[in-house]
Amino acid sequence: MGSEFTPTLAMIAVQIGFAGLNVVSKLAMDSGMSPYVLIAYRNIVATIFLGPVAFFLERKTRMALTGRIVFQIFLSSIFGATMNQILYFVGLKYSTPTIACALSNMLPAITFIMAVPFRMETVGIRTIAGQAKVLGTLLCVGGSMLMTFYKGSLIKTWPSHIHWRYAEEATAADGSAGEQNMALGAVLVIGSCFAWAIWFIIHTKMCKNFASPYTSSALMCFMAGIQCFVVGVGVERKLSVWALGWDIRLAAVLYVGIVGSGLAFALMSWCLQRRGPLYVSMFSPLLLVIVAILGWAILDEKLYVGSATGSALIVGGLYMVLWGKGREIEKVTNGDCKSLEMGQEGQVESTGLPVYFSPNH
Repeated sequence: MGSEFTPTLAMIAVQIGFAGLNVVSKLAMDSGMSPYVLIAYRNIVATIFLGPVAFFLERKTRMALTGRIVFQIFLSSIFGATMNQILYFVGLKYSTPTIACALSNMLPAITFIMAVPFRMETVGIRTIAGQAKVLGTLLCVGGSMLMTFYKGSLIKTWPSHIHWRYAEEATAADGSAGEQNMALGAVLVIGSCFAWAIWFIIHTKMCKNFASPYTSSALMCFMAGIQCFVVGVGVERKLSVWALGWDIRLAAVLYVGIVGSGLAFALMSWCLQRRGPLYVSMFSPLLLVIVAILGWAILDEKLYVGSATGSALIVGGLYMVLWGKGREIEKVTNGDCKSLEMGQEGQVESTGLPVYFSPNH
């Protein structure tokens, strides 16, 4: 009985870890830490953490690295780590953790749109599954537009009595994340979803020839660490900006590198092997709920009608896309089983994309 619930507990732990990542990162940036510095340190810490993990877990099964694979990992580092994280964390700086997490749920819809021209996804508008994916995509896009351009009236909630004083002081001291920059933050977060969707397409092709996830992730973080460091030095040239003390900045660097990139990836990979990508994807909206609660309780984050309505539309659209994709996978699987029962030889190639999750979080 315990083993049956272990994947569920693991995925809940992942979402809690991602929620903490958003809150801690927001506090670090509100205290004055540059998002470019935070991202550079994150990938460096992630490389140090994932390197030994990849060596010990894949030393006997690691596949050969070719020039083509290295180039694909390089492209993955640009889109899946550097661009994705820079856009997300700068967007988080100018918005709120709740808004950033809600807009991140657009990822399945954006991936679906970008995968159709590459024939990695089919629309199938005449089928119920295809209609669900299209309608879900429209709901996600509509919800994101609502959150970006419409604020609405304040939703009154009972006050929280567990506000972290440091969080209140850090948020109050940050003068760059005013309400006038909320739309900019939302646009940047949506841009990070497009970068992550491009990574999905590249990663799907790479996995056909290099099925060593820990090694490829360690190499991707290593390359992204160099890229983010170069970008960070170009933007932040003062040595004092890169200094880390015994404060929230050091805590954020260690947290996002070890928990956000290292432990989260390991747990999700373990769950993928046992329950599949759709199971892992279904826990994505849980992050929004956890972050909303933490944002209200610790950061005194306000909730508005536009944000609440847009979040509901995005979550609803997400589940419609996942439901449609699940129906298609089930249809392919059933067709494969019938072919085996009839004694036909052959293989059914999956057209599905990788699991929909973001390592921003």
